[in-house]
Amino acid sequence: MHMNCSTICQAVTNCMNIPNSTSRTLHKPFVFPNTQKCDGALALFRSSVSYNKVNGGFSLCRCATTSVPPGEDVFSVVTSDALSGVDYLGQSTKGDLNLNFGIDGKALQGPVEEVAKMEAQEAENLLQHLGIPVPYNARHSPRGIFCSRTLNLRSISAIGYDMDYTLMHYNVMAWEGRAYDYCMENLRNVGFPVDGLAFDPDLVIRGLVIDKEKGNLVKADRFGYIKRVMHGTRMLSTREVSEIYGRELVDLRKESRWEFLNTLFSVSEAVAYMQLVDRMDEGLIGPDLCPLEYKCLYKAVGKALFRAHVEGQLKSEIMSKPELFVEPDPELPLALLDQKEAGKRLLLITNSDYHYTDKMMQHSFNRYLPNDMSWRELFEMVIVSARKPEFFQMSHPMYEVVTGEGLMRPCFKARPGGLYSGGSAQMVESSLNVHGDEILYVGDHIYTDVSQSKVHLRWRTALICRELEEEYNALIHSQQERATLIDLINQKEVLGDLFNQLRLALQRRTAGRPAQTLAATHMDDDELTESIQKLLLVMQRLDQKIGPMLDEDGELFNKRWGYLSRAGLWDKSHLMRQIEKYADIYTSRVSNFLHYTPFMYFRAQEQNLAHDSYTFDHLRREN
Repeated sequence: MHMNCSTICQAVTNCMNIPNSTSRTLHKPFVFPNTQKCDGALALFRSSVSYNKVNGGFSLCRCATTSVPPGEDVFSVVTSDALSGVDYLGQSTKGDLNLNFGIDGKALQGPVEEVAKMEAQEAENLLQHLGIPVPYNARHSPRGIFCSRTLNLRSISAIGYDMDYTLMHYNVMAWEGRAYDYCMENLRNVGFPVDGLAFDPDLVIRGLVIDKEKGNLVKADRFGYIKRVMHGTRMLSTREVSEIYGRELVDLRKESRWEFLNTLFSVSEAVAYMQLVDRMDEGLIGPDLCPLEYKCLYKAVGKALFRAHVEGQLKSEIMSKPELFVEPDPELPLALLDQKEAGKRLLLITNSDYHYTDKMMQHSFNRYLPNDMSWRELFEMVIVSARKPEFFQMSHPMYEVVTGEGLMRPCFKARPGGLYSGGSAQMVESSLNVHGDEILYVGDHIYTDVSQSKVHLRWRTALICRELEEEYNALIHSQQERATLIDLINQKEVLGDLFNQLRLALQRRTAGRPAQTLAATHMDDDELTESIQKLLLVMQRLDQKIGPMLDEDGELFNKRWGYLSRAGLWDKSHLMRQIEKYADIYTSRVSNFLHYTPFMYFRAQEQNLAHDSYTFDHLRREN
């Protein structure tokens, strides 16, 4: 029997002519005759679909061809019409790839788990053949992108970027060092004793909090309890910390007292302030310069640094020789180019003015872009002098920059492709017709960039923290020391449990009550006491070894403050809590996106709970 192509196509069409369904659909079998095949019918057959919500977007069709034995399960490709809009985690599937061409059904037979492993291996082999790094390598590296809240980049329509310390990274010693110099010069001009002081970037790290009332710099854990303190430039002992703060918590809502070091721009200010606290304690700063209050001293330093920025000398120096201040990153423009070509609408939203932005972006981008492309061509909209965080909170007048010299005119509605000054985030949403979680905003300031865009607009957020690379490497190189320390702490915990049981037995015997067991009740007092004393002695010796090791933990990152993300061996720092709360993803630099593709699905890791370890230990003992 012979069938022509039109007959076969009609038969396949009839076979597939069923309503869309969100459950597994079994198509009526159709067998192609051995004597004749139709490529059009095969293509139509292979692109037939039904959506299976449980299997995450793939469906099994019970169909047969000459190459697939009857009764075998064959995968088909899903179309956009059948999508439910969300995946198994409730994340939007908008922007997912919709295939409109066929695949070889024979290669996709069998249980989904086995097919997934086989296809993953084949894809990995193909990537290696093409010389493309396997995605796993990017995730587990100092330049990885780390996920706090699951984020599907495919569902993101627009990506907004901050500029300073986000799209471009400044050399901290050069940029902050010059800011410090200008600040000190302004303080010297009004009479402050600053001679002999020098910029020391290792004195502070991001995420610390200034206590303006006490002249202290503190590091707090995720609950706000203060773990380390520096008064002036002197680190305080654990006893001193306890005496000064007790159980007092850092409360960032009390802005009159606490100042959070959100960004690397805070480094020069904090260094200058802590050094001048020493000068005030030494009696070198009289009441004629500043009332003898640490809070007034902080205000004077802030005013001097503000003048350095406003008067324009610092930025003029940087614009004249940007190569001395900006660390080049050739991968950065390519990462943004990938995103643009993937259909993402790129935005630049910066507090810097037009002239500074244009000069620095030209230096950082133009030489790395292909075909004489300009940095402006990357972005669908550029907003300078944005006045963040107010940009995310309220409306301000908007002006369109209409000439290369920066001349502006009032503007009431933004348009794609425009260059503007001021305005608001709501205007951006209205102009681009994208809202809320369709927008990802990337910045380095945990408050100005990340928390405000999330709290007020529900934008998705990414934090840039260059120090992550150094911390990641420090953690890798200190693995052995940390493992030894944890082993010692576990030994003390075991001894402590035994000590407490024997102590309770002695307590009950002394009170004339039966001990926990009959044997303990009749145990010799001297033997019981001797065992308790031995355990106590060993625990004291362990403490003597554990204490210095705890103090040294994190020294590979910073000798005074330890790790950026940790407050002690076990707990997260206050900064890390802020990052987890407000940043969906975080990474060391924007160019890290280049190694992940614009279609990446970032999935948050399982969050361990206190009782998880106990259930694990129970299962281990049972086995």
